[in-house]
Amino acid sequence: MKKINEMKGMQKSMKVFEDQSYPRLLAGALHYFRVVPEYWEDRLKKLKYLGLNTVETYVPWNRHEPKPGKFVFSGGLDLEKFIRLAGALDLQVIVRPGPYICSEWDFGGLPSWLLANSEIRLRCANPLYLAAVDRYFDDLIPRLKRFQVASGGPLIAVQVENEYGSYGSDHEYLRYLAEGMRRRGLKLPFFTSDGPADHYLVGGTLPGVLKTVNFGNNAAGAFSKLKEHQPDGPLMCAEFWNQDLGGFLHWGEHRKPRAAGEVANIVDEILRAGASLNQYMFHGGTNFGFMNGANYDNGQYRPHITSYDHDGLLDEAGNPTPKYWAIREVIGKYAPLPKEPPPPALPKFAYGKVALTECASLFDVLESLSFPEKRVTPEPMEKLGQDYGFILYRTIVTGPREPMPLILQEVHDRAQVFVDGKYKGVIERWGIQDQLVLEFAAGDHQLDILVENMGRINFGPLLRDYKGITEGIRLGDQFIYHWQIFSLPLDDLSKLPFAPGIQLNGPVFCRGHFQVDNVADTFLALPGWIKGVCFINGFNLGRYWEVGPQMTLYLPAPLLRKGNNELIVLELHGMQTAAVEFRDKVEWK
Repeated sequence: MKKINEMKGMQKSMKVFEDQSYPRLLAGALHYFRVVPEYWEDRLKKLKYLGLNTVETYVPWNRHEPKPGKFVFSGGLDLEKFIRLAGALDLQVIVRPGPYICSEWDFGGLPSWLLANSEIRLRCANPLYLAAVDRYFDDLIPRLKRFQVASGGPLIAVQVENEYGSYGSDHEYLRYLAEGMRRRGLKLPFFTSDGPADHYLVGGTLPGVLKTVNFGNNAAGAFSKLKEHQPDGPLMCAEFWNQDLGGFLHWGEHRKPRAAGEVANIVDEILRAGASLNQYMFHGGTNFGFMNGANYDNGQYRPHITSYDHDGLLDEAGNPTPKYWAIREVIGKYAPLPKEPPPPALPKFAYGKVALTECASLFDVLESLSFPEKRVTPEPMEKLGQDYGFILYRTIVTGPREPMPLILQEVHDRAQVFVDGKYKGVIERWGIQDQLVLEFAAGDHQLDILVENMGRINFGPLLRDYKGITEGIRLGDQFIYHWQIFSLPLDDLSKLPFAPGIQLNGPVFCRGHFQVDNVADTFLALPGWIKGVCFINGFNLGRYWEVGPQMTLYLPAPLLRKGNNELIVLELHGMQTAAVEFRDKVEWK
């Protein structure tokens, strides 16, 4: 009987893709790891009300295996709970487990500890890399196995790698992944997704594995190319990019939402062709903490912002956008729409201004955060077992020295320079300021270089993105040796010794408390602050930066407590006044 049920489940799963008489696959991308778990049901119900029958999600390897062999699948990373909830709402599920996911996520979802071994080669049949993937799959795939349709669950399909044709052409690697998932018990359709061009579809696909394409416009051209490579297979857009086609938002750029009518017309074109589709994104959510990725385009490093609003169908706070209603109307032409009302909008509240009344200078509390390691040369984070956050390099420079440039050879990504505790300037990877001229009087002087990891590159050929000082530090042509290195992941601030009073110049931790009677979503604004990171009740809410375009941080209600709440802000440069404001609306620059 079990075998019969497995066969029926497999047949159902295949029909979704291949039988045009079967209800087509209408999916929306919703990443559980970018949404607080208390809001999963709200977002899934809104997805269903749109007329979609499937939810699609990536699985971030770097969050689920933060250290080699240490797996986390609880709290906001409870993938099984997410799948179970989707099934209870009568939604099908597509999982894209990687190991690489891109997703504008740090390192494309790959764990940074892979870079500790200089011999490893990424996204290919390198034995060291495959051994790490095997350990990950050994834990992940059995969790997925119990939810596949062959076992009576909602999981209907799994992706092999992710847009691999945009990176490589190692079919041995792709076969290894597909065979590994089959060997571990997955009995459902596998698929690949790539751009609609010959070299993508040649390099990124496998015989016997369904091919899909990703695009943001020209559906007819994309499907025509897909048919050339898959004449008899189904048509599917695995990622319909409904956001601004100019790309993803980086710090310092301007937001340009895409018109709802334009997006709805392309959805109509896709469905009119008899194709299935996945809206990327249905709901973007937030890159909480240090999890944003970065692009590297035309020789320039460009880190993504904290918000992953992504100009999707729901905004970052879960509110339907004009696109949501325009696309629902189009879907109604091709599929029945739910008649029950959608979930009501979640309340938003402006808690007003909050004064921060205590502080701790970063340089005064270093030993509360880190134990220094001595190295002859500066080492990147990954060589010290550090994943995210900041890293401080300290040495003694003996003068006198005439004015000469301080050169941070291959700094990744943004460094603040201090001599004898005095701020001297910033050196940035993206070349706005790539060196500073320093002069040293006679005697010994302490040189501190605080480097911020702004997010690892998540797409393209430059994925091996070490963080910190990745080559060396020079004064002119002369390398400087013998350093103390402080790793500052900032994953636990509970031992910081705060003192009353405020220091307006950074880098400084500032702390304040505020009372909440009615817990609701809110938006944290920091007018007059320059750049830093915010922590609410110990949770890393993400980065802020006055350059925009993001001028507020979304704070979902489940991160607040009724009664007393703690806010800690690490300000890197300084603020006009030590006060922030909680508002009831998002603000973009």
